[in-house]
Amino acid sequence: TGALSALQRQLEIQESQLRRTKSEKETLQKELRERENQLQAMSAKFCSLREEWKHGEMMATIERENCSLRQTVTKQESKLAEQNQLISDLQSAVSQLQAKVLVNENHIQEQQRAQEAIQSQADLLQHMEQQTKVALQSISSRFERYRSKIIQATFSAAGSKCPQAELTDEEVLEAMQKIINERMEFHQMLKQKGVK
Repeated sequence: TGALSALQRQLEIQESQLRRTKSEKETLQKELRERENQLQAMSAKFCSLREEWKHGEMMATIERENCSLRQTVTKQESKLAEQNQLISDLQSAVSQLQAKVLVNENHIQEQQRAQEAIQSQADLLQHMEQQTKVALQSISSRFERYRSKIIQATFSAAGSKCPQAELTDEEVLEAMQKIINERMEFHQMLKQKGVK
């Protein structure tokens, strides 16, 4: 954005210089027309005087004036050509700056689109995270209820002592394994006695 602002300021400066140069060109063209009119007037005056007077000194003076005017016109034309070249260079510079501004604007738009895509993905991930947390809480709650039921079933059997403190998973597993082993032993004993 800073580079774009700098380019826009540079573009405004170049356009201002271009307008000033065009104004100078118009002034030079006006002066050139005036000089040409003066040259035509002097030429007409020269012709009139030559026809009327045939005076050598007057002819030389008029000729010197004509020569001076031609030199002035030549200088004005040269300066006008320089102004035209400057205008062309400024127009080329303005075109290049406009192209740079356009490229930077497109780059900024691409960055904005990428940022919007990243933000959208972040929002989606955040939503998925919230859903995962909710699901995890639900699973944790179900697991605790299931664990509580296992503990209740395990220690409600005959001969089991009700735990006085919170049990670890290993202690619950050992108690269940003990009950299972006792039932298997009891089943084996019954089988040996022939009881179905």
